[in-house]
Amino acid sequence: MESAATFFQEATVKGGGSPLTGRNGLGSPDYQFRNTKKKVPLDELLKQIQEMADLPLEESKTLPAETYTSEEFLDWEIENVLGGGWMCLAHQSQIPKPGDFINMDIMGEPMIVVHGKDGEFRVLSRVCPHRAMDIMPPGFGYDGHGPAEARDGKSDCGHTRIFLCPYHHWSFELDGKMKGGPEMHKAKNFCRQDVGLKTYRSEVWQGFIFVNISGDAEPLAEQYQELKKDVQGWQMEDMDVVIAKSWDCPFNWKVLVENFMEGYHHMGAHCKTLQPLMPARDTWTDGEHSHSVRVNLPYRDSVPTTGDSDFEAIPTLDPEHYRQMAVFLGQPTFLLFTAPDRVFWYRIEPISADRSRLLTTCMVPKKAKEDPKYDEKMEEAEKMLVDFHLEDMEVCTAVQRGFYAKGYQRGRLSHLEMPLWLIHRYYAARARGTYPTFDRPAAPSQAPS
Repeated sequence: MESAATFFQEATVKGGGSPLTGRNGLGSPDYQFRNTKKKVPLDELLKQIQEMADLPLEESKTLPAETYTSEEFLDWEIENVLGGGWMCLAHQSQIPKPGDFINMDIMGEPMIVVHGKDGEFRVLSRVCPHRAMDIMPPGFGYDGHGPAEARDGKSDCGHTRIFLCPYHHWSFELDGKMKGGPEMHKAKNFCRQDVGLKTYRSEVWQGFIFVNISGDAEPLAEQYQELKKDVQGWQMEDMDVVIAKSWDCPFNWKVLVENFMEGYHHMGAHCKTLQPLMPARDTWTDGEHSHSVRVNLPYRDSVPTTGDSDFEAIPTLDPEHYRQMAVFLGQPTFLLFTAPDRVFWYRIEPISADRSRLLTTCMVPKKAKEDPKYDEKMEEAEKMLVDFHLEDMEVCTAVQRGFYAKGYQRGRLSHLEMPLWLIHRYYAARARGTYPTFDRPAAPSQAPS
């Protein structure tokens, strides 16, 4: 029987189709299940989360299984956690020229992230204001019926002068304003200045393009004050995305976020990849912040400062970052994994309670491309990115399966899983209509004395 890692690599990374099958979307035949568990009401789930969040770390537990399997709970998250927060959609290096765009669907909303003619980055709806047609369906509509051209052979990236709806050829400027509507001259009081693609509230932060679907979140500069202090040394606005891998994930979005943020699983899932470099026992979590989580992953003493596959270390980093990697979460879904010479950024998109879409990327300073061994180093970096993520795909898929089992039990958390506890405290705070540290004392740092 082929391994789960081989299955995911062939089906997802190499474009051989999605590993999502069955009613609940859980992968190959090895990952099928039946959900026969009794539903827990939403108000009871929120109560349990609150009770758990008020426990000290030493007594903390995992969340109820239904928070990873219930569509009702996902609806609550979309309203109170995801849609009300800032979600990172793209990095400006992915759409460097005016007219470049990326299509994506975020929680059922078809969107375009576009580089405008005026140099501004915007997030627009793809829903035509005429008859609700998706103006950029997969493949950009019908052959020969639109000005948009796919870029780099990707069906979600392209370049265009205008947006043209393939249904009735209504056209729109790159800022969403209507350009033309054929045969609308007999429609009484019709004025194209009153019509356009919906514009979502967006901001550019550290080179990343974010959207706030609800439109009422505090500015990113306010929410990510602490995170900016942590990551500004990488100067990510001057980096380029040089590797990007798309993954269909048969598990809840929180499974990926929690897995990403703790180093405890290095000793198990990554025993041959990350554990030799960054032992689990040495990882530690920074003190609690209202909108971000930071975890430090010190290198083993025997690991050299630089290796053959590394680029020149970024000179603007704080000295501590030359001897460690770190993972960061900008609540609710902005994930960064930093090294002295590069940054890995993950974009997670919830689809349903047990399905999500993921983009894993590697970013390097523009100067890194001048390295004579750039191609060789990128090949090695891509292999590493795929190798350790395949390990994560296996365990995350198996974890999702466990949530449906009658044998599921809420486990106790290790001190090395403090990031999960902080993330759960964030959900509890959102259920109270606030944020961590606003109405509770902040948890202290685990920094070694």
